Amino acid sequence: MLDNYLIKNFIVFISCVGIVLLFRIIPHPPNFTPVIALSLYLPFIFGIWSIPFCILGFAITDYFIGFHSLLFWTWSALAFTGYTSKFCNKIYLRIVFSFIGALTFFVISNFGVWISGTLYEISVQGLLNCYIMAIPFFTNTLLSTMFFAVIFELFILSKFFYLIPNLNKK
Repeated sequence: MLDNYLIKNFIVFISCVGIVLLFRIIPHPPNFTPVIALSLYLPFIFGIWSIPFCILGFAITDYFIGFHSLLFWTWSALAFTGYTSKFCNKIYLRIVFSFIGALTFFVISNFGVWISGTLYEISVQGLLNCYIMAIPFFTNTLLSTMFFAVIFELFILSKFFYLIPNLNKK
């Protein structure tokens, strides 16, 4: 019984990580990916222990896409979003935390852009300019996060993840 449970969870987990790989590699509108939604929903479904595996999925795709100087900032924002999933036991909380995850990613990753000092002056005005210039990217980030969060909720409501006992207890 335990082996069957582990095999089913492994298949679902690999499928979800495959989604990360697929959606980050195939052409897409700028910042329109399921990355933030997956960062929230994978730990919600599988538990907090899955956060390093989510980051590993991002690392693998970053290897192919190209590493950049902001990895610490982007990965930490995604890890933080994953950690917040432990507070998401109700559907409305998951939707709210999806929005918060997108906002958190925006704030942390653009702070990293600003603090790197290569594009914006290191001043309050430079920080404000950095956030203002990033607003168009945030639009797609927010839309994609909410879109994929709704898709995940539909899967959860359809009992697609019924094989996972941790989810059924929530």
